[in-house]
Amino acid sequence: QVQLVESGGGLVQAGESLRLSCAASGSIFTVNGMGWYRQAPGKEREAVASASWAGRTTHADSVKGRFTISIDNAKNTVYLQMNNLKLEDTAVYFCYADRGDLGYYWGQGTQVTVSS
Repeated sequence: QVQLVESGGGLVQAGESLRLSCAASGSIFTVNGMGWYRQAPGKEREAVASASWAGRTTHADSVKGRFTISIDNAKNTVYLQMNNLKLEDTAVYFCYADRGDLGYYWGQGTQVTVSS
């Protein structure tokens, strides 16, 4: 089992910043990397960013240049620094732990709301 605890969501105005954190505990040895998805009302869940323990990262085109994912191996924690937030970034953000063929563990989700 892997437990994921997210923090850092909230309400901000457009152009402001937020940092999300997700700490993993439990059977970390089964995890290859971590990342974030988001789901806006009425829309499908979409991938935002991912990071491997080796430090390789990916970012969705919609957030490139604004969001940065990072991973702290010592703390088993992944971060999502979100700058210049836009209204369309409003969503519930879900952290996940990637166990390869074993699938994903998911966090409970944290709400990010961007207002004008």
